[in-house]
Amino acid sequence: MVTTAVLARSLPVSRRGLTTSARLMELQRTPLYDFNVARGAKMVPFAGFSMPLSYGDVGQIAAHHHVRASCGLFDVSHMVQHTFSGAGAEAFLLSLTPSALHALAPFTSTLSVLLNDAGGIVDDTIITKHSGGSFYVVTNAGRADVDRALFRQKIEEWNTSGKKEVTWETLDGHGLVALQGPRAAKVLQKLVKEDLAEIKFGQSTWADVAGVPCHVARGGYTGEDGFEISIPPAHAVAVAEALAADDAVLPIGLGARDSLRLEAGMCLYGHDLDESVSPVEAGLSWVIGKDRHAGAEPALVFPGHARILRELADGPARRRVGLIVQGAPAREGSKVLSTAGEEIGVVTSGIPSPTLGKNIAMGYVKSGSHKRGTPVVVDVRRKLRDAVVAPMPFVPTKYYK
Repeated sequence: MVTTAVLARSLPVSRRGLTTSARLMELQRTPLYDFNVARGAKMVPFAGFSMPLSYGDVGQIAAHHHVRASCGLFDVSHMVQHTFSGAGAEAFLLSLTPSALHALAPFTSTLSVLLNDAGGIVDDTIITKHSGGSFYVVTNAGRADVDRALFRQKIEEWNTSGKKEVTWETLDGHGLVALQGPRAAKVLQKLVKEDLAEIKFGQSTWADVAGVPCHVARGGYTGEDGFEISIPPAHAVAVAEALAADDAVLPIGLGARDSLRLEAGMCLYGHDLDESVSPVEAGLSWVIGKDRHAGAEPALVFPGHARILRELADGPARRRVGLIVQGAPAREGSKVLSTAGEEIGVVTSGIPSPTLGKNIAMGYVKSGSHKRGTPVVVDVRRKLRDAVVAPMPFVPTKYYK
């Protein structure tokens, strides 16, 4: 049986050596902090913010199931929202990422990655193209200092090199909420005039939500249909309250968010991704634009391209895989062994799946051991557990396409 305590232990939080109260005194607050506390949120440290783990007497398992069956509202305002504008905006972002941003239609988005010169992932990001001179970018709170330093350095170099100018702004103080689940569209449709049936997964629009101009993007981190809504600072609480007023909606915390994203096969930076991992190793080759492969014109060359193109051609040394583990759940850091006892990899995330009733995990194994159905062994707290490589997502996604 999956318990609240088990999922709480699975959720990565920072600075474990401090007491919760001491940590919370040092943390930033999202615009929805009071909204969360008023709904009985249990606040915990996450990525430098005080964030809700769960709400009231609704356990994390019940919250998880509610999102799969109905609709959940997540405060994700800790994420960093950026805009890049100007005649050089598209070319600038192309210089940092491997994605085909030039091929995106207006008001469409893609998952992408910021790369270092060695081809490692500095951060994963959602990039939305409004036009060739206007982009909306969301990056991870836990990488805020690194990402800002990177953007600051690269913008200065770009704008002093004679290239078409770029302006960069962070939307500090803006709210960001995710409305997720099979009833999300019905809930949001009551509050907007736009026909949401016209907005497919990966598309976005400007819309008045409960009378407030917001950026509304169809997508999310749970594998369900849903929306991410960027809200001006002065109106974040009002929009969240309007969404939460629907009987179908429950506020959902980090505990359920982690189990939902892992069932959907999605990575958490700092655990499943870091600066040593390439997009090819991470199973994210699809974010690399085809016209940015070998032979691309110089303007389309990206950081670390030599390594990444080599891995595309010859295969990487390791690959991200899903695992189904027998017995106790495998946690981050658990060693993965071949059936002959050779150490071949490591678990990066693992939980008991509320939807499947099985122990699922994500990790990296040596190429050759990555094929679905490959039997392996996982060292779970010094006990060897049988496991099998499984395809991801573990639970089928239900995006509106």
